[in-house]
Amino acid sequence: MSVHALLDHPSRLRARSAAARRPPRKDAAPTRASLIVDFLAICELDPAVEALRAPAPAAAFAVAGAAIQHMADFEIVRDGVATLVDVLTDADLAHHPLRAALLGGATAADGRAFTVETPASLRAEPRFTTVRLIRACRRTLVSAGDRVRILHHLDECGTARLVEAAGAAQTAADGVAAVLALACEGLVAVDISRPILPETPVRRRKLALSNPFEF
Repeated sequence: MSVHALLDHPSRLRARSAAARRPPRKDAAPTRASLIVDFLAICELDPAVEALRAPAPAAAFAVAGAAIQHMADFEIVRDGVATLVDVLTDADLAHHPLRAALLGGATAADGRAFTVETPASLRAEPRFTTVRLIRACRRTLVSAGDRVRILHHLDECGTARLVEAAGAAQTAADGVAAVLALACEGLVAVDISRPILPETPVRRRKLALSNPFEF
């Protein structure tokens, strides 16, 4: 299943809506549900992520001479390579059945790598703020004209600075928001490892069908 299809699943939408209605206390530790929302948002904006599967198929791990069966939260395919991922709070990590194996890098018997995402990794800056800023623009309506002009500009130059791509918009009240809205649709890729700056790189994102008439 594609990342966008998984994110649009009704169960995920309900989870995100519930999380949005409950503003977290500043001193409260992040919940597992909120961390999963963070993880899916990162996957949605990462052009290397091709698909997600939740939950992942059960896998066997060798730990201290014993075989342990474990079903990870997600199987993520990045650049054609499948990886098993668990999303954990700090408290969950302390009691995870594969915690000992993770110290040396855990690998399932079938060769799939296994990793965990924690508050420290998912909310590391500047990526955490960048993802939130991009996702905040997801409801921005981009006109057909601006959509074509922005994408055509990126086709012409390959990779453009964010300020240049935003300048291609002619009818939008906020050209930057228009570009970031297209990122939420999976049409453009923004480097989420950097802060949102005028020089932030933006490029066209490869679609599942490079030729829209290939059925």
